[in-house]
Amino acid sequence: MKVILSHKPSLTKNKAVLVSFFTPEKKPAHPYLKKLSQTDAAYIAKIMAHDFTTAQEKFREVHLPSNPDQLIVLANLGKTNEWNEKKYILFARKLVTYLKDHRIKSSSVFLNDFKFNPLPIRRITQLFAENVILADFTFNKYKEPPKEGWPEINEIEIIVPVPVSPSIKTGLEEGLIIGEETNNCRILANTPGGEMTPQKLAQAALEIGKKTGIKVDVFDEKKIKELGMGGILGVSKGSDEKPRFIVMKYDSGKPAPLGKKGLPNKVIQPIVFAGKGVTFDTGGLNLKPSEAIYEMHMDMSGGAAVIHAMAAIARMKLPVKIIGLIPAVENMPSGSSYHPGDILKTITGKTIEVLNTDAEGRIILADTLGYAQKLNPKLIVDAATLTGAATVALGQRAIALFSSSGEQGRTTNEKLEKFARDIGMNSGDYVWPLPLWDEYYDDVKGTFGDIANTGKKGQGGAIAGAIFLKQFVGNYPWMHLDIAPTMTTIEGQFLAKGASGTGVRFLVELAKNANKIP
Repeated sequence: MKVILSHKPSLTKNKAVLVSFFTPEKKPAHPYLKKLSQTDAAYIAKIMAHDFTTAQEKFREVHLPSNPDQLIVLANLGKTNEWNEKKYILFARKLVTYLKDHRIKSSSVFLNDFKFNPLPIRRITQLFAENVILADFTFNKYKEPPKEGWPEINEIEIIVPVPVSPSIKTGLEEGLIIGEETNNCRILANTPGGEMTPQKLAQAALEIGKKTGIKVDVFDEKKIKELGMGGILGVSKGSDEKPRFIVMKYDSGKPAPLGKKGLPNKVIQPIVFAGKGVTFDTGGLNLKPSEAIYEMHMDMSGGAAVIHAMAAIARMKLPVKIIGLIPAVENMPSGSSYHPGDILKTITGKTIEVLNTDAEGRIILADTLGYAQKLNPKLIVDAATLTGAATVALGQRAIALFSSSGEQGRTTNEKLEKFARDIGMNSGDYVWPLPLWDEYYDDVKGTFGDIANTGKKGQGGAIAGAIFLKQFVGNYPWMHLDIAPTMTTIEGQFLAKGASGTGVRFLVELAKNANKIP
């Protein structure tokens, strides 16, 4: 689907015109009506004033009396005083659903219909473009198309109330890129586990590197062993698919910002994104129940989010330095699987006592975070479908957020937490903080190893996972995003069933605001 900008609409008989309004509107005065004949304008105005008697959003198709080929789609936005950014986002998605359901291939949309304070036109343009792209996505790769073909939208024309400026163009481009890369993340996460192996995930990262100029290195099992990543090696033992460790490096090459004395900083510290890449998780020898295995090809959603967030950042040419790390493994039961009771030595030298082989994500991230320490990062952010307990705590509408100033730092970094919440609100990947007090260390203290990979049964599972990871970040600022709650789309979001692409928008928004990291 193409999304284009225009100051003056190109109205043709093959293009629907969307006329949006708030109710009640007794004397409609939409600018488009002024372009019509008096008869046509009166006909449309009458419908707008009388046929939408409730404030509930709905659409209605109307053909002009003087020109039946010209299709008008009237859209009731509801009450003005209830209109906000979230409703605007949902409206953009609903519009795509409506156009597809009615097989309308081309339409024009007046952006000024949605203008509301305090959002500037650039932001409104970005949100519209981003969300129509998200709503247009379907994962039908493995399905036979209907005889009439899949419904498609060829073009949506955004008509802006002022001449198209570079700022508005940038808003459109950013919205399209973020939407497209979130959808590309959804493709990776939706791909069945039998096809999306660790090597295939690594190949996806390499392809992104070729397209964007991001430097990508893929470490094989031999290199992983040389680095001393015993956690990754342990989890992968049961699978015929060998592990991979993916390193992606993006550097805009922009000059370093000036330091406190007005001199250029000699070193720009990178931001490290780490994403869990378990391409299929059976639970290992602690096998999951059947109903819990079905969606476990999406257990690499964190890794997919890092890959495509970096792709978006590179396409947007953001002035940042980012390093992405993705440990890619399968967690399978076999005669060679790692066992409950095994002791795994990580890259940091700390040992992990395995109490449950189904708590494997934190084990591979332990090595990943340990590797991140060697990069002298400004901030480490990991994204992982780590715990079902996060979903129990928050439902399916927010990512569980944990933050700290490092292993020996304050239990919670309040400034970083506030920063993350703002990033979540602006990006649409909402986050909500959970505690990370020092008292929780005792819950994951090992008996025969340094750290146990699970906490107390039925008690704060998401926190146990986070306090485990905290012990591998050294003294660097760190954010942990448990994205398990938002791994899949839910009813009412007006997005296709399956993977949501969670985390991509958050990481991109963070990169856009890298200079504001506390």
